[in-house]
This record gives sequence, C-alpha cells and structure tokens, in this order.
Amino acid sequence: MKNAEKVTFGGSGLDRAAHLRVHANKLSERQDARAILLWRGKILMTGDDQLCRLPLTAAILDGASAELIFLGLEDESPLFAADLSAWVPDGFDASVGFSFFDDTRQEHPAAPDAGFADIRAVMTRLSPRDAELAATAKAVMEWHRSHRFCARCGAESTATMAGWQRDCVACGSHHFPRTDPVVIMLITHGNNVLLGRSPHWPEGMYSLLAGFVEPGETMEAAVRREVFEESGVRVGVVRYLASQPWPFPASLMFGCAGEALDSKITIDPSEIEDALWVSREDMTLVFAGQHPKINPTRKGAIAHFLLENWLADRLDRAK
Repeated sequence: MKNAEKVTFGGSGLDRAAHLRVHANKLSERQDARAILLWRGKILMTGDDQLCRLPLTAAILDGASAELIFLGLEDESPLFAADLSAWVPDGFDASVGFSFFDDTRQEHPAAPDAGFADIRAVMTRLSPRDAELAATAKAVMEWHRSHRFCARCGAESTATMAGWQRDCVACGSHHFPRTDPVVIMLITHGNNVLLGRSPHWPEGMYSLLAGFVEPGETMEAAVRREVFEESGVRVGVVRYLASQPWPFPASLMFGCAGEALDSKITIDPSEIEDALWVSREDMTLVFAGQHPKINPTRKGAIAHFLLENWLADRLDRAK
C-alpha cells in the first residue's frame, strides 16, 4: 500500500537499543539521559504540542515512580519513560474518571509551561518520533499496571530488563508486554465501502468494522469471520494494507482490504448497532463534513487513514 507506514504511531525509526536494556541503570546515570513523563496515561507536552524531554534531575521527577522504562537511544542519548500517576492535581476528582475523548490538560507546579494531554487529543499534531515514543510508553506502562501478578502462580512479579519484562521470584516465570492483534477491514463491493457503528459511540460516528484475531487464526480468516459475524456479509479475497500500534490499551491494528461476495447486510445487534454501504461520492461528503447522517472518522486512527487512501485511489499504487 502506498504510504503504508505514514499512519499515526506508524514508526519513526527509533533505535530501541534492546541490547542495552540490561545496562539501563548505568544509562540513567548519564548526564545526557532524558525522560518523557506520563500521568495516568496522559503525556507531558509543551504548549506547542511537543513531547517534553526532561533531564532525570528535573524536580517534577521527584514524585515519579522509581521504575523507569528504557525507550531507546535518541541522537545517541538514552531516553526513558517515567510515571507520575501518584500525583493528584489540586481540585482533581479521581472518582469522575476520563471521557472517551478528553481534551483537558493537567498542569504540574514544577512544569508550569507544560501540561499532561490525552494522546488521542493530540495524536494528529505529534511528530512521527513523538507519536512512537508516546504510544510505546503508554502501552508498556499500562501493561505493568494491569499485570503486576504472575499469571502462573499469582505471586507479585517484579519489573526487570528496563521495564520490558516482569519476573516472578516465586515460580521463576518471565512475562513480557502483550500486544493484542486486531483486524480492521476496508470491505468494498463495487463502488461502495462497508461501515458500522457501536451503540456506545457518539451520534453519527461510523467506522470500518474491526475485531480481535483469535488464537489459531490467520488475519485473513479473522477478517472474514468478523465481517460475517457483525454484518452478515461474506468476504472473498483479503489482502494486508498497513498496521498501526494503538495503545488504548495495547492493540496492533492490522488494516486489511476485502472484497465482499454480496451486499446483503444482516447485523448482529449484540455486535453492532448498524451497518451500511457508503458510496465513494457519499464518502467524499462525509470527509467534507457535509453528509446528513455520518460524521468523519477520527483523524489519526487507521480507519481514517485507510478510507482517505481509498478515496484517493492510493491503496494499490507503488510507493
């Protein structure tokens, strides 16, 4: 697919330097070491939406957890991720929680010119490097938060390998960050593309169908199964287009194209609320914000990327 790796979070060539993870403690002592900072999944950004890179001696890091995640080398300097989730902003009500799309920012007194921003809210304004760093840090931190205990024996495990492994002292098991494979499908029938909506989505929000790949299943088989389960549409030829890390919390989206064998839709209401075929002409209106029923997919998401390239006829052209 043309421009396949230009999707948001698609990668920036970061040198992850995995071979140095065993030496992370030494690397953190270097004067040129820097850290990006997260608070409850939000990332610390400058006022002009750049990722803050802080010296490890910065005052704001005094309240961060002791465990750092080594992200790699940037311009030959070690770069880490730190977690400040224990900090409670003045007036913050933890019982309220965050919305699906949170555009609020929390400012820390030790960093008055910066703020913690939801990655979804800023992802389209991030540079490729900042996007890769933010997605990596958020996904690995979420894994640590939800996998503190050994899946084999239940004992509490310990973070090792600069945050890229958890070890269980009780039974000797090693655990590694998980990534959940998800297929998201650009299903076409002639001049039309298949869209669906979940019942909990905002009014007017439609997107490409998607679902998790099951154990023992190929991506192609997952595409055919998920589309049929949700919409009743049978799919023939399937091909891979592009992928996107999606750290909400830890998915890898495999964008695929599929050709529908028929156009009859029979939705499963336990899966989705609605599904419909949309012509290229109508999709052009959707992207222009002029369609009477359907709103554009969120910029930065792979669904938007695939639909945009389909409209521009760039799916099959050489790079």
